[in-house]
Amino acid sequence: MALKVGDWIEVRSKQEILNTLDAEGRLDGLPFMPEMFQHCGRRLRVHKRAHKTCDTATRTGGRRLPDGIHLDLRCDGKAHGGCQAACLLFWKEVWLKPIEGPTAAAEPIQIASGGSRTAACSEQQVYDATCHKHLGETRYVCQATELPRYTSRLRWWNFLQYLEDYRSGNISMGRLLRGLAYACFNQFPYRLKRLAPAFQWLYDRVQALWGGIPYPRRTGTIPVGQSTPSATLNLQPGELVRVKSYKDILATVDASNKNAGLFFDAELVPYCGGTYRVKGRIHQFVDEATGKMSYLKTPAVILDTVWCQSRYSPCRMFCPRSIYSWWREVWLERVPEEVPVAVQNPSQGQRPVKLPTKPELVGASAASATLELAGAPHREVKVS
Repeated sequence: MALKVGDWIEVRSKQEILNTLDAEGRLDGLPFMPEMFQHCGRRLRVHKRAHKTCDTATRTGGRRLPDGIHLDLRCDGKAHGGCQAACLLFWKEVWLKPIEGPTAAAEPIQIASGGSRTAACSEQQVYDATCHKHLGETRYVCQATELPRYTSRLRWWNFLQYLEDYRSGNISMGRLLRGLAYACFNQFPYRLKRLAPAFQWLYDRVQALWGGIPYPRRTGTIPVGQSTPSATLNLQPGELVRVKSYKDILATVDASNKNAGLFFDAELVPYCGGTYRVKGRIHQFVDEATGKMSYLKTPAVILDTVWCQSRYSPCRMFCPRSIYSWWREVWLERVPEEVPVAVQNPSQGQRPVKLPTKPELVGASAASATLELAGAPHREVKVS
Protein backbone atom coordinates (compact mmCIF):
# COMPACT_ATOMS: atom_id res chain seq x y z
CA MET A 1 0.00 0.00 0.00
CA ALA A 2 2.94 2.34 0.75
CA LEU A 3 1.00 5.04 2.59
CA LYS A 4 2.67 8.43 2.95
CA VAL A 5 2.30 11.37 5.31
CA GLY A 6 -0.96 13.19 4.65
CA ASP A 7 -2.75 10.27 2.93
CA TRP A 8 -6.34 9.71 4.05
CA ILE A 9 -7.23 6.36 5.59
CA GLU A 10 -10.13 4.72 7.39
CA VAL A 11 -9.34 2.44 10.32
CA ARG A 12 -10.89 -0.95 9.57
CA SER A 13 -13.71 -2.35 11.65
CA LYS A 14 -13.09 -4.27 14.86
CA GLN A 15 -13.93 -7.61 13.27
CA GLU A 16 -11.76 -6.98 10.23
CA ILE A 17 -8.78 -6.26 12.46
CA LEU A 18 -9.49 -9.22 14.77
CA ASN A 19 -9.41 -11.47 11.70
CA THR A 20 -5.76 -10.47 11.10
CA LEU A 21 -4.56 -11.27 14.63
CA ASP A 22 -3.15 -14.44 16.15
CA ALA A 23 -4.35 -15.94 19.45
CA GLU A 24 -2.20 -13.44 21.39
CA GLY A 25 -3.74 -10.44 19.63
CA ARG A 26 -0.72 -9.76 17.42
CA LEU A 27 0.11 -9.34 13.77
CA ASP A 28 3.71 -10.18 12.88
CA GLY A 29 4.50 -9.78 16.58
CA LEU A 30 2.97 -6.30 16.88
CA PRO A 31 0.24 -6.22 19.57
CA PHE A 32 -3.09 -4.68 18.70
CA MET A 33 -4.01 -3.09 22.03
CA PRO A 34 -7.49 -2.58 23.53
CA GLU A 35 -6.91 1.18 23.55
CA MET A 36 -7.02 1.04 19.74
CA PHE A 37 -10.56 -0.39 19.40
CA GLN A 38 -12.14 3.03 20.01
CA HIS A 39 -10.60 4.31 16.77
CA CYS A 40 -12.11 1.65 14.49
CA GLY A 41 -14.07 3.29 11.69
CA ARG A 42 -12.40 6.69 12.10
CA ARG A 43 -11.09 8.59 9.09
CA LEU A 44 -7.73 10.25 9.58
CA ARG A 45 -4.61 11.40 7.79
CA VAL A 46 -1.36 9.48 8.08
CA HIS A 47 0.80 11.26 10.66
CA LYS A 48 4.11 9.50 9.99
CA ARG A 49 5.30 6.42 8.20
CA ALA A 50 6.71 4.18 10.97
CA HIS A 51 9.14 2.31 8.74
CA LYS A 52 11.65 2.67 11.57
CA THR A 53 11.55 3.41 15.27
CA CYS A 54 13.73 3.44 18.42
CA ASP A 55 14.18 0.77 21.07
CA THR A 56 13.47 2.13 24.56
CA ALA A 57 13.17 -1.37 26.07
CA THR A 58 16.63 -2.83 25.46
CA ARG A 59 18.26 0.29 23.98
CA THR A 60 19.70 -1.30 20.86
CA GLY A 61 19.26 1.89 18.80
CA GLY A 62 17.32 2.12 15.56
CA ARG A 63 14.85 -0.60 14.57
CA ARG A 64 13.13 -1.49 11.29
CA LEU A 65 9.35 -2.02 11.20
CA PRO A 66 7.75 -3.30 7.95
CA ASP A 67 4.40 -1.74 6.98
CA GLY A 68 4.23 0.42 10.10
CA ILE A 69 2.14 3.60 10.30
CA HIS A 70 1.63 6.31 12.90
CA LEU A 71 -1.69 8.13 13.00
CA ASP A 72 -2.01 11.15 15.28
CA LEU A 73 -3.41 8.87 18.00
CA ARG A 74 -1.88 8.05 21.38
CA CYS A 75 -2.48 5.33 23.93
CA ASP A 76 -4.65 6.42 26.85
CA GLY A 77 -3.35 3.60 29.07
CA LYS A 78 -6.81 2.48 30.24
CA ALA A 79 -6.10 -1.19 29.58
CA HIS A 80 -2.58 -0.97 31.02
CA GLY A 81 -3.11 0.05 34.62
CA GLY A 82 -3.54 3.76 33.88
CA CYS A 83 -0.08 4.23 32.28
CA GLN A 84 0.32 7.94 31.52
CA ALA A 85 3.17 7.82 28.99
CA ALA A 86 0.72 8.53 26.10
CA CYS A 87 2.78 6.68 23.50
CA LEU A 88 2.06 7.18 19.81
CA LEU A 89 0.29 4.04 18.59
CA PHE A 90 1.70 1.75 15.91
CA TRP A 91 -0.64 0.58 13.16
CA LYS A 92 -0.11 -1.98 10.42
CA GLU A 93 -1.13 -0.94 6.91
CA VAL A 94 -3.48 -3.93 6.68
CA TRP A 95 -5.52 -2.41 9.56
CA LEU A 96 -6.15 0.70 7.44
CA LYS A 97 -8.15 1.38 4.27
CA PRO A 98 -6.82 4.03 1.88
CA ILE A 99 -9.49 6.55 0.89
CA GLU A 100 -9.52 9.66 -1.28
CA GLY A 101 -10.73 12.01 1.44
CA PRO A 102 -12.78 12.30 4.62
CA THR A 103 -16.07 11.70 2.76
CA ALA A 104 -14.90 9.30 0.03
CA ALA A 105 -15.91 5.63 -0.13
CA ALA A 106 -13.34 3.13 1.13
CA GLU A 107 -12.04 0.33 -1.06
CA PRO A 108 -13.29 -3.23 -0.43
CA ILE A 109 -11.42 -5.15 2.25
CA GLN A 110 -8.27 -6.90 1.02
CA ILE A 111 -6.61 -8.69 3.92
CA ALA A 112 -3.33 -10.27 2.86
CA SER A 113 -2.90 -13.94 3.61
CA GLY A 114 0.23 -15.58 4.90
CA GLY A 115 2.09 -16.23 8.12
CA SER A 116 0.99 -18.79 10.70
CA ARG A 117 -2.41 -17.29 11.53
CA THR A 118 -5.12 -19.94 11.30
CA ALA A 119 -8.00 -18.48 13.33
CA ALA A 120 -9.46 -15.10 14.21
CA CYS A 121 -8.67 -13.59 17.57
CA SER A 122 -11.43 -12.52 19.94
CA GLU A 123 -11.76 -9.14 21.64
CA GLN A 124 -11.38 -10.83 25.02
CA GLN A 125 -8.08 -12.37 23.93
CA VAL A 126 -6.80 -8.89 23.07
CA TYR A 127 -7.66 -7.73 26.59
CA ASP A 128 -6.23 -10.87 28.19
CA ALA A 129 -2.89 -10.27 26.42
CA THR A 130 -2.29 -6.92 28.13
CA CYS A 131 -0.78 -8.36 31.32
CA HIS A 132 0.32 -11.46 33.17
CA LYS A 133 1.55 -12.39 36.61
CA HIS A 134 5.26 -12.93 37.27
CA LEU A 135 6.24 -14.02 40.78
CA GLY A 136 2.95 -12.61 42.01
CA GLU A 137 3.56 -9.23 40.37
CA THR A 138 1.61 -7.76 37.45
CA ARG A 139 3.67 -7.32 34.29
CA TYR A 140 2.10 -5.34 31.46
CA VAL A 141 2.51 -6.13 27.78
CA CYS A 142 2.16 -3.37 25.18
CA GLN A 143 3.64 -2.15 21.94
CA ALA A 144 6.49 -0.46 23.82
CA THR A 145 7.49 -3.49 25.90
CA GLU A 146 7.36 -5.82 22.88
CA LEU A 147 9.08 -3.51 20.38
CA PRO A 148 12.34 -5.52 20.12
CA ARG A 149 10.29 -8.60 19.18
CA TYR A 150 8.39 -7.16 16.21
CA THR A 151 11.22 -5.03 14.81
CA SER A 152 14.71 -5.81 13.52
CA ARG A 153 18.02 -4.01 13.95
CA LEU A 154 18.58 -1.00 11.69
CA ARG A 155 22.15 0.27 11.56
CA TRP A 156 22.68 4.02 11.51
CA TRP A 157 24.87 3.81 8.41
CA ASN A 158 22.08 2.28 6.30
CA PHE A 159 21.52 5.37 4.15
CA LEU A 160 18.36 3.97 2.54
CA GLN A 161 16.45 4.69 5.77
CA TYR A 162 17.12 8.41 5.36
CA LEU A 163 15.88 8.34 1.78
CA GLU A 164 12.72 6.65 3.04
CA ASP A 165 12.36 9.35 5.71
CA TYR A 166 12.25 11.92 2.92
CA ARG A 167 10.23 9.96 0.35
CA SER A 168 7.56 9.06 2.89
CA GLY A 169 7.06 12.71 3.84
CA ASN A 170 8.32 12.19 7.39
CA ILE A 171 10.92 14.93 6.96
CA SER A 172 11.75 17.67 4.47
CA MET A 173 14.95 17.78 2.41
CA GLY A 174 16.11 20.73 4.53
CA ARG A 175 15.60 18.74 7.73
CA LEU A 176 17.48 15.80 6.22
CA LEU A 177 20.47 17.92 5.23
CA ARG A 178 20.58 19.77 8.57
CA GLY A 179 20.41 16.52 10.51
CA LEU A 180 23.19 14.90 8.54
CA ALA A 181 25.30 18.06 8.85
CA TYR A 182 24.88 18.00 12.64
CA ALA A 183 25.74 14.29 12.81
CA CYS A 184 28.97 14.90 10.88
CA PHE A 185 29.93 18.00 12.89
CA ASN A 186 29.23 16.32 16.23
CA GLN A 187 31.98 13.79 15.54
CA PHE A 188 34.62 16.49 16.14
CA PRO A 189 33.78 17.43 19.77
CA TYR A 190 33.03 13.77 20.48
CA ARG A 191 36.40 12.50 19.23
CA LEU A 192 38.57 15.54 20.00
CA LYS A 193 37.45 16.24 23.54
CA ARG A 194 40.20 18.78 24.24
CA LEU A 195 38.91 20.90 21.40
CA ALA A 196 35.23 20.40 22.26
CA PRO A 197 34.73 23.93 23.72
CA ALA A 198 36.11 25.46 20.53
CA PHE A 199 33.87 23.35 18.32
CA GLN A 200 30.85 24.20 20.46
CA TRP A 201 31.70 27.90 20.24
CA LEU A 202 31.97 27.64 16.45
CA TYR A 203 28.66 25.76 16.24
CA ASP A 204 26.89 28.46 18.27
CA ARG A 205 28.32 31.26 16.13
CA VAL A 206 27.21 29.64 12.89
CA GLN A 207 23.74 28.86 14.27
CA ALA A 208 23.38 32.45 15.52
CA LEU A 209 23.65 33.71 11.92
CA TRP A 210 20.10 32.51 11.21
CA GLY A 211 18.67 32.25 14.72
CA GLY A 212 19.34 28.53 15.02
CA ILE A 213 19.52 26.35 18.12
CA PRO A 214 22.79 26.42 20.13
CA TYR A 215 24.92 23.32 20.60
CA PRO A 216 22.52 20.90 22.33
CA ARG A 217 24.90 18.59 24.19
CA ARG A 218 26.29 20.75 26.96
CA THR A 219 26.39 19.44 30.53
CA GLY A 220 24.95 20.78 33.76
CA THR A 221 26.89 22.90 36.24
CA ILE A 222 26.12 21.02 39.50
CA PRO A 223 28.61 18.30 40.56
CA VAL A 224 27.18 14.76 40.54
CA GLY A 225 26.08 13.81 44.03
CA GLN A 226 25.03 17.29 45.07
CA SER A 227 21.35 18.15 45.40
CA THR A 228 19.65 19.88 42.51
CA PRO A 229 17.06 22.68 42.84
CA SER A 230 13.34 21.98 42.66
CA ALA A 231 10.12 23.94 42.30
CA THR A 232 6.48 23.20 43.06
CA LEU A 233 4.11 24.92 40.64
CA ASN A 234 1.36 22.27 40.72
CA LEU A 235 0.80 22.85 37.00
CA GLN A 236 -2.48 21.53 35.61
CA PRO A 237 -3.64 20.56 32.10
CA GLY A 238 -4.47 23.59 29.97
CA GLU A 239 -2.23 26.05 31.81
CA LEU A 240 0.19 28.15 29.80
CA VAL A 241 3.90 27.87 30.58
CA ARG A 242 7.20 29.08 29.22
CA VAL A 243 10.19 26.76 29.10
CA LYS A 244 13.16 28.45 30.72
CA SER A 245 16.27 29.27 28.74
CA TYR A 246 18.83 26.58 27.96
CA LYS A 247 21.36 28.34 30.19
CA ASP A 248 18.94 28.54 33.13
CA ILE A 249 18.06 24.85 32.85
CA LEU A 250 21.71 23.78 32.74
CA ALA A 251 22.07 25.53 36.11
CA THR A 252 19.48 23.12 37.58
CA VAL A 253 21.02 19.81 36.44
CA ASP A 254 24.17 18.02 37.48
CA ALA A 255 27.13 17.05 35.31
CA SER A 256 25.18 13.98 34.12
CA ASN A 257 22.36 16.34 33.06
CA LYS A 258 19.90 15.02 35.66
CA ASN A 259 17.60 16.79 38.08
CA ALA A 260 16.34 14.42 40.78
CA GLY A 261 16.91 11.51 38.42
CA LEU A 262 15.17 13.05 35.39
CA PHE A 263 17.47 13.44 32.39
CA PHE A 264 17.59 16.71 30.46
CA ASP A 265 18.30 15.46 26.95
CA ALA A 266 19.51 17.29 23.86
CA GLU A 267 16.09 16.69 22.26
CA LEU A 268 14.55 19.11 24.80
CA VAL A 269 16.85 22.00 23.83
CA PRO A 270 14.84 23.16 20.75
CA TYR A 271 11.88 23.90 23.05
CA CYS A 272 13.80 26.15 25.45
CA GLY A 273 12.31 29.63 25.56
CA GLY A 274 9.06 28.51 23.93
CA THR A 275 5.52 28.88 25.29
CA TYR A 276 3.22 25.85 25.45
CA ARG A 277 0.08 24.43 27.01
CA VAL A 278 0.39 21.84 29.76
CA LYS A 279 -0.87 18.51 28.41
CA GLY A 280 -0.81 16.59 31.66
CA ARG A 281 1.08 15.41 34.74
CA ILE A 282 2.91 12.10 34.81
CA HIS A 283 2.68 10.05 37.99
CA GLN A 284 3.03 6.52 36.66
CA PHE A 285 4.12 4.65 33.55
CA VAL A 286 4.88 1.14 32.37
CA ASP A 287 8.63 0.50 32.33
CA GLU A 288 9.31 -0.75 28.81
CA ALA A 289 12.20 -2.95 29.96
CA THR A 290 10.34 -4.86 32.69
CA GLY A 291 6.64 -4.35 32.05
CA LYS A 292 6.22 -3.24 35.66
CA MET A 293 4.27 -0.14 36.63
CA SER A 294 6.72 2.50 37.83
CA TYR A 295 5.93 5.58 39.90
CA LEU A 296 7.50 9.01 40.00
CA LYS A 297 8.60 10.39 43.36
CA THR A 298 8.06 13.84 41.89
CA PRO A 299 5.49 14.08 39.05
CA ALA A 300 6.76 15.23 35.68
CA VAL A 301 4.91 17.47 33.23
CA ILE A 302 4.25 16.92 29.53
CA LEU A 303 3.47 19.80 27.19
CA ASP A 304 1.21 19.91 24.15
CA THR A 305 3.08 19.32 20.84
CA VAL A 306 6.39 18.90 22.70
CA TRP A 307 8.00 15.56 21.92
CA CYS A 308 11.29 14.01 20.87
CA GLN A 309 12.07 14.84 17.24
CA SER A 310 15.26 12.77 17.06
CA ARG A 311 17.27 15.71 15.78
CA TYR A 312 20.38 14.90 17.80
CA SER A 313 19.98 11.25 18.79
CA PRO A 314 22.80 8.97 17.66
CA CYS A 315 21.77 5.73 15.93
CA ARG A 316 18.11 6.79 15.72
CA MET A 317 18.18 10.01 13.70
CA PHE A 318 14.72 11.09 12.45
CA CYS A 319 12.86 8.42 14.44
CA PRO A 320 9.13 9.24 13.97
CA ARG A 321 7.97 7.81 17.33
CA SER A 322 7.47 11.29 18.85
CA ILE A 323 7.79 10.33 22.53
CA TYR A 324 6.57 13.10 24.82
CA SER A 325 9.35 15.03 26.56
CA TRP A 326 9.11 15.00 30.35
CA TRP A 327 9.79 18.23 32.25
CA ARG A 328 10.56 19.16 35.84
CA GLU A 329 8.53 22.12 37.08
CA VAL A 330 11.78 23.91 37.93
CA TRP A 331 12.42 24.05 34.16
CA LEU A 332 9.10 25.84 33.55
CA GLU A 333 7.41 29.09 34.55
CA ARG A 334 3.75 30.07 34.47
CA VAL A 335 2.66 32.60 31.89
CA PRO A 336 -0.41 34.83 32.34
CA GLU A 337 -3.15 33.92 29.87
CA GLU A 338 -3.55 37.46 28.54
CA VAL A 339 0.11 37.93 27.57
CA PRO A 340 1.16 35.62 24.71
CA VAL A 341 -0.75 34.94 21.51
CA ALA A 342 1.65 32.51 19.88
CA VAL A 343 4.29 29.92 20.62
CA GLN A 344 7.51 28.91 18.92
CA ASN A 345 6.98 25.32 17.83
CA PRO A 346 10.21 23.56 16.79
CA SER A 347 8.21 20.68 15.31
CA GLN A 348 6.97 23.19 12.72
CA GLY A 349 10.31 24.77 11.87
CA GLN A 350 10.32 27.41 14.66
CA ARG A 351 7.42 29.27 13.06
CA PRO A 352 4.97 31.05 15.38
CA VAL A 353 1.93 28.86 16.05
CA LYS A 354 -1.33 30.38 17.24
CA LEU A 355 -2.44 29.11 20.64
CA PRO A 356 -5.89 27.51 20.90
CA THR A 357 -8.45 29.75 22.57
CA LYS A 358 -10.09 26.76 24.25
CA PRO A 359 -7.34 24.24 24.97
CA GLU A 360 -8.30 20.62 25.18
CA LEU A 361 -7.76 19.67 28.79
CA VAL A 362 -6.21 16.27 28.40
CA GLY A 363 -4.43 15.20 31.54
CA ALA A 364 -3.29 12.23 33.47
CA SER A 365 -5.57 10.33 35.75
CA ALA A 366 -5.21 11.35 39.37
CA ALA A 367 -2.97 8.79 40.99
CA SER A 368 -0.57 9.44 43.81
CA ALA A 369 2.78 7.96 42.94
CA THR A 370 6.36 7.57 43.92
CA LEU A 371 9.28 7.19 41.49
CA GLU A 372 12.14 8.76 39.58
CA LEU A 373 12.08 8.22 35.87
CA ALA A 374 13.22 6.07 32.97
CA GLY A 375 12.35 4.57 29.69
CA ALA A 376 12.62 6.81 26.65
CA PRO A 377 15.45 8.41 24.69
CA HIS A 378 15.06 11.63 26.67
CA ARG A 379 14.50 10.21 30.10
CA GLU A 380 16.26 7.97 32.57
CA VAL A 381 15.20 6.59 35.90
CA LYS A 382 15.95 5.20 39.25
CA VAL A 383 12.95 2.95 39.77
CA SER A 384 12.05 2.17 43.34
